[in-house]
Amino acid sequence: MSDDIRPLGLPPFPPGYRASGVLLHVTSLPSPYGIGDVGPAALTWIDQLYEAGQSWWQALPLGPTGYGNSPYQFMSSFVGNPLLISPDWLIEDGLLRASDCTAPSFSETVIDYGMVIPFKRRLLERAWGNFSAGASLELQVAFEQFCHHWAQQPDRLLAS
Repeated sequence: MSDDIRPLGLPPFPPGYRASGVLLHVTSLPSPYGIGDVGPAALTWIDQLYEAGQSWWQALPLGPTGYGNSPYQFMSSFVGNPLLISPDWLIEDGLLRASDCTAPSFSETVIDYGMVIPFKRRLLERAWGNFSAGASLELQVAFEQFCHHWAQQPDRLLAS
C-alpha cells in the first residue's frame, strides 16, 4: 500500500504546473577525454540550464552500453557506465595525476569508442591501483564504511 495520497495515474505536480527542459545524453557533453562524463562539464551544463530557465534535464539511460554503444542498448539498469566517470574528479580525489590523463587526439564531434574505451579503462585501472595502494585515506574509510553498511543489509542493496 502506498503512502501517497494522490489517485493513481496523476502526475506529482500541482494543477497548472508548467516546465521545460532539454534532452541530452551525458556523453554529448564536451570533454577532452573523448566522451562526455558526469564531471565538471555536467555541473556547468546544469548551471547553464538553470540560468536559461530550464527545469529539467532528461539524460537518457546511464548504464553500460552493449551492441553499437547506444544508450538504449544498455546491458543493465542497475549498473552505471564506467565511461561516464570523470577523470577530472579522479585527479581531484588524488587517485590520478593530470599527467595520467594525457589523452590521444579525440574528435570534438564524434565519439570514437574504439579509442575511448581502452583509454578510459586504463585510467580507471590506474585509479583503482592508486586507491588500493592507499592514495586516499579519506576515500578508503568511506569505501570500508559503505562495504560494511551493505554487508549488514544485503537485501536492501538488491531491492534498491
